[in-house]
Amino acid sequence: MKVVVNFDLCASTGACMQFSPEVFEVRSDGYLYVLHENPPAELHDSVREAAEMCPTGAISLED
Repeated sequence: MKVVVNFDLCASTGACMQFSPEVFEVRSDGYLYVLHENPPAELHDSVREAAEMCPTGAISLED
């Protein structure tokens, strides 16, 4: 799995952090950071949920 974020769409709401804080982080500068572009298998479910819950649809996943 590869995490892809369209930063033009990302509003840095932090919704993704609620579901997968090991992979997504909104820092004090107000920008989203992807901590693991290729997360391990044990995080795939939470990353999928984070992508589904993104309010702007900025997160996509590639296999």
